[in-house]
Amino acid sequence: MALQLRLLGTTSDKGKCPTLYEDVATGDIVVQGYTVTDGEDVAQLQNVLDGESFVRVPRELLTRFAPKE
Repeated sequence: MALQLRLLGTTSDKGKCPTLYEDVATGDIVVQGYTVTDGEDVAQLQNVLDGESFVRVPRELLTRFAPKE
């Protein structure tokens, strides 16, 4: 089943990332951003599961648009 996403907000210009979305069926948050790929940065991450990836998110995006509950 495909996600049904609702745009929560973006702090970027002209629709580029980063952006927050909400899965309307579950309330889960989906984050669009630049992928963290630097080996030294990735090595600092903990408990990484297969299939997981990581994106950079400006604090302002979360404080302005992330749901409060």
